[in-house]
Amino acid sequence: MDTKAVYVHVPFCEQICHYCDFNKFFLKNQPVDEYLSLCDQEIKNTVKVHPNHAISSIYVGGGTPTSLTTLQLSKLLSSIKENFYTDRNVEWTVEVNPGSVDQEKLEMMREYGVNRLSIGAQTFHEDLLKKIGRDHQREDVFHTIELARKVGFHNLSIDIMFGLPKQTEEQFEETLNILTRLPIEHISAYSLKVEERTVFYQLWNKGKLSLPGEDIEAKMYELLREKMKNNNFNQYEISNFAKNGYESSHNLTYWKNEPYFGIGAGAHSYVAQVRRINHGPLPKYMEAVKETGFPYREEHPVSRKEQMEEEMFMGLRKLAGVRHQDFQEKYHLNIEQAFPGVIQDLIDRGLIQDNGVVIKLTESGLLLGNEVFERFLLNE
Repeated sequence: MDTKAVYVHVPFCEQICHYCDFNKFFLKNQPVDEYLSLCDQEIKNTVKVHPNHAISSIYVGGGTPTSLTTLQLSKLLSSIKENFYTDRNVEWTVEVNPGSVDQEKLEMMREYGVNRLSIGAQTFHEDLLKKIGRDHQREDVFHTIELARKVGFHNLSIDIMFGLPKQTEEQFEETLNILTRLPIEHISAYSLKVEERTVFYQLWNKGKLSLPGEDIEAKMYELLREKMKNNNFNQYEISNFAKNGYESSHNLTYWKNEPYFGIGAGAHSYVAQVRRINHGPLPKYMEAVKETGFPYREEHPVSRKEQMEEEMFMGLRKLAGVRHQDFQEKYHLNIEQAFPGVIQDLIDRGLIQDNGVVIKLTESGLLLGNEVFERFLLNE
């Protein structure tokens, strides 16, 4: 299968959010220009080994890509554009931190072909923004959207979070009311997960992190789904909603279990049925690229068994579900043969539905997705 997607990681931030466990570093005093040069080298070497792939999706994430100067970000985008062959309808996304981008930077991105922005709003309450360690204010989100529209972006996505420390249902509803009035095409909404190596994890271990309970979080999720439906945002994945035609093709790459290139410190890739993880620490990433041309810390050939597992627990995240015919054509095995007894058990528990053509999560299954996904982990 051709690799049609590219993820490029920019690990620099001007502020470290309390919930973030992605590979990131404070921007100040970092070797940014050297890092970008080595990313360029990794890109060139990747294309040499895997030539002639027509890329239909590019995602530049972080970290905070827009924490780079206009010149630095231009250097990165230039490397991507010059080395990867992209098809005419490529979706090219850059993550944007509200307040960290001006008109000049947006115009530069448009010139290189960037046509989609993912804006990290998280919440529209100033007190909650401070609690989670964000360095922007709600007005910065509105200003960023206004600038993006002015420059000519017609595909804008907003990230929000729920289940934040001491967040109430009323606060979340207000955020949703503001969100649905904005001129945007896509919304990603994630519940807070307390991950290791974060400020919140340290606070949680000390008993100093007050979070809404599971019942309140479930009510927030139900409210989210209701508000999205009533405002013409179609839910196409557990946490993602889009106006018609604006579903994220890059995210769908992951949920369809399709291959993708991963560039940069800590990036993951999945090419030719091998998953690779790049070194995360900057010194190790840079040293590896200099010495071998590639920064791989770990390489794992994905077995047929693992591919089938991933096909199910990634595919069931999509509201479209998993088609029996697609699974059969990929693995020359039907789903019931691959996972004997699992489908009927989940149907009996009311967590999935199967009409003989496609398997999908039920309403209850959407709330208990992890329980469903775990059932598709095959025993050796």
